[in-house]
Amino acid sequence: MPATIRDVARACGVHISTVSRTFSAPHLVNPETRSRVLACAEHLGYRPNRAARALITGRTHNIGLIVADIANPFFPPLIKAAESAARHRDYHIFVTDTNEDPAVEEELVHALAKQVDGVLLCSPRMSNSLIEQLSREVPLVVINRQVTGLPNVLIDVGQGARLAVEHLIGLGHHQIALLGGPRGSWTNREIRRTATAAARSANVTLTVIGPNPPTENGGIAAAEQVRRAEVTAVLAYNDLLAIGLIEGLDAQGVAVPRDISVVGIDDIALSRILRPKLTTVATPNAAAGRAAVDMLLQHGDDRRTTAQVTLQTELVIRDSTGPGPHSHADPGDAAAAAPAEVAS
Repeated sequence: MPATIRDVARACGVHISTVSRTFSAPHLVNPETRSRVLACAEHLGYRPNRAARALITGRTHNIGLIVADIANPFFPPLIKAAESAARHRDYHIFVTDTNEDPAVEEELVHALAKQVDGVLLCSPRMSNSLIEQLSREVPLVVINRQVTGLPNVLIDVGQGARLAVEHLIGLGHHQIALLGGPRGSWTNREIRRTATAAARSANVTLTVIGPNPPTENGGIAAAEQVRRAEVTAVLAYNDLLAIGLIEGLDAQGVAVPRDISVVGIDDIALSRILRPKLTTVATPNAAAGRAAVDMLLQHGDDRRTTAQVTLQTELVIRDSTGPGPHSHADPGDAAAAAPAEVAS
């Protein structure tokens, strides 16, 4: 028979209310008493009733996590890290998937609002104004989207896009394509903004192709357009697009990197298995998941905050990029000059 709150109180020699406060409002309990109660509870295998505790404290100890596409390999490391960080704080994560649909995002925030203490919005496609409106209903932390007045966890994809374009220019590519991601994506806008600036400063041409679905099929479908654009290098919105593009180009007899160099963004596991191995921008997804949970629990009750964490990215040079037609180096020279691959 499971241990009850009365069993814990009896074993510790304290009143039932003390045991209740230890779990619902630990700051109100003497540290020595609190430690003794927790030790007794662990020894007896006692677990407080979450529903009852929620009625007392007004907190569910649940967090919602809304992602754009749970099938995208970008998200699982973030989800896993967020779940682990939450569990260590005695919280549970409810994960939901929007299939890149902003209307579904809004619907899910409404559905979760009464069941959780806050929501982590990861790569949302909704407008900032709608996100701000929803934050009045439930505390929000936004990942990969900058929303003024709300806690934000940003991955600096702009920095990564700049490094990628500079890498391609350094290899002698003067005709570069940017294979864009979905409409409404803050990440896509940041990549386009910084890639355009990097290309302009070097006086090279950047051709934007998109928007595109951020999937392997999206990359395959874009291959013909990339080929017709007569570019020698491509920066893709994410690794899935880049991998699909390589597949699509190969079907048309276009070799990577001999004919076209390709760079992705994310550094998913598949990018290291692909042949050629994908040059990409590594993003700290797990760190973003942990930071978002910490930020929600720290700032969730502050509906107007400037709290923001920005996580850096790194360029990982592998085999899908090589010398362009304006380079006098041969592939061996380019490989020798490339920095060592960043450990992921």
